[in-house]
Amino acid sequence: MTLTNEYAGAVAGTLTPAARAVELVKSYGSGEAEVRALCGVNVEFARGQFTAVMGPSGSGKSTLMHCMAGLDVPTSGRTYVGEQEIGSLDDKGLTLLRRDRVGFIFQSFNLVPTLTAAENITLPLDLAGKKVDPEWFTYLVGQLNMGDRLSHRPSELSGGQQQRVACARALVSRPELIFADEPTGNLDSNSSAELLQFLGRSVSEFNQSIVMVTHDARGAAYADRVVFLADGAVVGDITEPTQDSVLEQMKRLGS
Repeated sequence: MTLTNEYAGAVAGTLTPAARAVELVKSYGSGEAEVRALCGVNVEFARGQFTAVMGPSGSGKSTLMHCMAGLDVPTSGRTYVGEQEIGSLDDKGLTLLRRDRVGFIFQSFNLVPTLTAAENITLPLDLAGKKVDPEWFTYLVGQLNMGDRLSHRPSELSGGQQQRVACARALVSRPELIFADEPTGNLDSNSSAELLQFLGRSVSEFNQSIVMVTHDARGAAYADRVVFLADGAVVGDITEPTQDSVLEQMKRLGS
């Protein structure tokens, strides 16, 4: 099967980054009650790369992802998806960005309970009034071993099956960038491994760009690169990570 997108064959890092943040600050509250979650973060996420973001609890991992995905508004600084500055978009522009260019995988699955697995997967395309590519849909369902569960509703699926549906939904429109916030947090070890292997194949086979927040060193070892945060700032990164190298870095951060 041959499936391509406009970035296929590109070498990671030779094009505009899939996403980047410039002097990104995010504060909550004001005055003495102000809490600064991000403190002038500068970071780039390369195209065609699987990047994990790790750090101690409260380090700003999810805040960073939410700001870079356009789900939260930074206090100051700039965020980009490709060459598009997110802060320059109005509500309609943000909606189009999230619909057409960015996919999301959340720890809590966020499936619509009244829809079947198949309907949940195709929901982004249905809302956009776009046709489903049957070849791509069949490929996703096959890779995620969901072919016999498509007529089931979320309540009839296991946690691992629900997360695989959420993963297929994020990928069905072939967005240029996938954000995943603790996607394996509610899964057992076997389901986690299956999902992470699939995300890795999405990068290696289709040059997908994936940014995953995780607390799990084993999960981070599936990535091409791990970025470490502490106290709202980037404090390091490693390429070609192993579980041991990730654990060693986390120990240095006091996690």
